[in-house]
Amino acid sequence: METTTTQISPYARSIMEASSDSLIALDFHGKIIDLNESVLKFMCLKRTELIGRNYLDYFVQPQKATVLFQKLLLDGISSNLLLLVRRNETEQTKVIFNGLVYKDDQGITIGAIFSARTESSEKSKTTELKEAVVFAELATKLAEEAKSTAEKATQKAEKGVKAKQQFLSTMSHEIRTPMNSIIGFTKVLLKTELSAKQKEYLSAIKLSGDALIVLINDILDLAKVDSGKMTFEQTPFRLDLTVSAIIHLLDSKIQEKNLELIKEFDSTIPKVVIGDPVRLHQIILNLLSNAVKFTSEGKITVSVHLVSEDDDKIEIEFAVSDIGIGIAENKINTIFDDFQQATTETSRLYGGTGLGLAIVRHLVELQGGTVSVSSKIDEGSVFSFMLSYRKTLVEIEQEPEPPELTTKVNNIKVLVVEDIPLNQLLMRTILDEFGFEMDISENGKIAIEKLKANTYDIILMDLQMPEMNGFEATDYIRNTMKSDIPIIALTADVTTVDLEKCKYVGMNDYISKPIDERLLYNKILEFVHRPEPFSLKVFPEIIGNKVINKNKYIDLENLINRTKSNPKLILEIITLYLNQTPNLIKLMKQSLGKKDWLPLYAAAHKIIPSFSIMGISTDFEKIAKRIQEYASSQKETDDMPELVYQLENVCSKACEELEIEYNSIKNSCA
Repeated sequence: METTTTQISPYARSIMEASSDSLIALDFHGKIIDLNESVLKFMCLKRTELIGRNYLDYFVQPQKATVLFQKLLLDGISSNLLLLVRRNETEQTKVIFNGLVYKDDQGITIGAIFSARTESSEKSKTTELKEAVVFAELATKLAEEAKSTAEKATQKAEKGVKAKQQFLSTMSHEIRTPMNSIIGFTKVLLKTELSAKQKEYLSAIKLSGDALIVLINDILDLAKVDSGKMTFEQTPFRLDLTVSAIIHLLDSKIQEKNLELIKEFDSTIPKVVIGDPVRLHQIILNLLSNAVKFTSEGKITVSVHLVSEDDDKIEIEFAVSDIGIGIAENKINTIFDDFQQATTETSRLYGGTGLGLAIVRHLVELQGGTVSVSSKIDEGSVFSFMLSYRKTLVEIEQEPEPPELTTKVNNIKVLVVEDIPLNQLLMRTILDEFGFEMDISENGKIAIEKLKANTYDIILMDLQMPEMNGFEATDYIRNTMKSDIPIIALTADVTTVDLEKCKYVGMNDYISKPIDERLLYNKILEFVHRPEPFSLKVFPEIIGNKVINKNKYIDLENLINRTKSNPKLILEIITLYLNQTPNLIKLMKQSLGKKDWLPLYAAAHKIIPSFSIMGISTDFEKIAKRIQEYASSQKETDDMPELVYQLENVCSKACEELEIEYNSIKNSCA
């Protein structure tokens, strides 16, 4: 621990200077950290020449001084130590030292205080030692005060961060709620008979609303990064389809500005990769939107190239280049900082907050990638980033276009659980247009009563409601009523909503507000009209698991539903589980033995989702979460070894059963 004179209070300084004897404070390594005026007079030196220097520099016999100092650190106190001090190049003086160590609040020695006098001094040794003791106690007290001040500052900072997150969470909900209604009803009105002027005005309202939602999302994404809540999925997806979909979103804007868009996609890139397509969509969309915004004529190029490849993963370079206004050289290094734009003129002429590129940098770097830019004024810019993706054998065919909203599907009855009247009216309008029947409940309690009295195909559940919120209502429906009716969460609070909690209580999916009508329509059809599961001929063992055998540890029904009965995908997921789970259990055991909390936390965090995927009892998921909580607090409890043992046992049994299921599925596919 280092201490400086800036940590010494005026009161302590006055005590030091009041002593006629020389008082010197050393840290644990023998560095001079404080002294009084008597020392300066005796040594004929300035304070700046002594502070920070090693005390050994001033002794004729440094080896002896070292031994005595080390003995003092061990014993805690020493008296009448006679040493030769070098005052200058020619003069040496015998000095008697008395010393005492000082400690922190945990009893650990962090330094020593010495009083020094020459042999000719008549000052009482007892008085001298008392002064040293007083100063040592004072130094210890000051160290405690400094620690207390630092702890208070940390607590204050943490409260500030929590307050900011709570504010953003509340504002997210409060802003999105009216925006949901504004944008939703604008869409509804645009479908009615309108004059040209009315349509123009409503289109302007919708455009402004969409722009505001983008801004809200950027701010909240930044908040997620600050709070460490930004998460990334690992799911198979078609890279070429994702890039094409992003470009398609900006087609109208590109055509409006008469720009030429060129797409370059490396044909050697594997068709399907494992990663987060949503975040990739967000990164490219931000860069491409910027390119369109700052380019008035000419072409924009989106390129995707394979950089390297091994047995497990590939590294890809994505680039968006334009021939727009460019960026000044002195602004290149700050362009990815939060709330930064190239110039104030840029903000005035083109609008924006400077958040888009900051979001891009955070999203790329949090996935282990790198981002860069090259640009020249009036010549254009090239923004590029590198990301790695895992390889997979899963095949994903191009999905057919989702049905248009004009395609009517009858006999679907929806229960909407929503407390805000405007949102109730909007949902009624949207669902009426779909041709669906619906009931509305103001909170979870009313929804449960209606569910007991009526039959519904699906529930659209708001999360934040009075009386009983969406989480509590879903938990009751799943665990008390034992109902497996599909439940889709509706949420405006995209900062604090815990998607894992949605899954944990049994929700099937979620949709963010403002509601995308097409997305809502397709999700309802997806859950109400699910494809048939595997036929008995193809996978007899898996079908048998739909009636849970009490002697079995796994139940693959959830996996079958999630993969839409795709045998290749099921085999790959089982393989991933068999490969990663023993290693995670091993890491948990080793980390617990070493009391190495960070890897223990990480291992528990990674293993938690696998329980629901493999249909393992939620009791074991709760055990893993308890271990995660203990690791987070960095405190070992008496039951931790037993908890880890229970996880090891169930995972071992699950692996044995999965080996059997794997072989059964593989043989059935042969």
